[in-house]
Amino acid sequence: MPEADTSKAEKNFHEDVPQKSPGFFLKGSQNLDWGMKNRLSRIFRPSSGRTVMLAIDHGYFQGPTTGLERVDLNIVPIMPYADALMLTRGILRSIVPPTLNKPIVMRCSGGPSILKELSDEHLSVSIEDAIRMNVSAITLQVFIGGEYESRSIKNMTKLIDMGIQAGIPTMAVTAVGKDMKRDSKYFQLACRMCAELGANILKTYYVPEDFAKVTSSCPVPIVMAGGKKLPVIDALTMAYNAIQQGASGVDMGRNIFQADDPKAMIQTIGKVVHEDMKPAEALDMYDSLRADAAR
Repeated sequence: MPEADTSKAEKNFHEDVPQKSPGFFLKGSQNLDWGMKNRLSRIFRPSSGRTVMLAIDHGYFQGPTTGLERVDLNIVPIMPYADALMLTRGILRSIVPPTLNKPIVMRCSGGPSILKELSDEHLSVSIEDAIRMNVSAITLQVFIGGEYESRSIKNMTKLIDMGIQAGIPTMAVTAVGKDMKRDSKYFQLACRMCAELGANILKTYYVPEDFAKVTSSCPVPIVMAGGKKLPVIDALTMAYNAIQQGASGVDMGRNIFQADDPKAMIQTIGKVVHEDMKPAEALDMYDSLRADAAR
């Protein structure tokens, strides 16, 4: 028989202290379910509200990208320095150590190769498999203005619906075709559409003019896409400017794994994102880390 609770004559329920119902640290996420918030708290550091994602999913449409020829040799050693990893389920299962305690943002769209029309994508991963692999978010391309715009929107809303059922947030990536103008007006349109239709995170490109309008008009967090390989100081400056203008982090690939010293670069980007380190100081840090590694 269970014993009666007789340890105290009178219990203390602290009736004079209301239970707090704090808001959530991440923009636009306060009304999500507990599981969604928990997963977002893995991706975005609660202390800064920001993230450094390492994007290594390029091979899903363009094959063995420079720097990703051997993910096991080139990328696994720098994974511990990322806040989150953006990759495909094939690389996750075949190469990423299951002992690595980093949140996974898993690519769930695909179809055409770089030789074809990229907007002709379909969903390529079931929500059951995403759950099976314990991912923290699911993601796909959305081609606003592309030939298959409506299909990509439908892919996104279907993935969002599946994610809601499982408590997994969805990140929409605003893809830009060869003939699309990369400006603030386009990204305001693309990001707002995806957010209105339910995306929990947006990944989009930085533009020097009016990027703050892109972030302020989007009701959910934006992470900046790294884009093509830039000189180190330019990549650091772009990341710094994006953060100062409202981005909640970066999702960098080539500007990290194609750097002369990827380990130094990802550590330096972390300082820019989480500690607001200015570009000139960040470049000094990068050079110092490179020099230390060369000794």
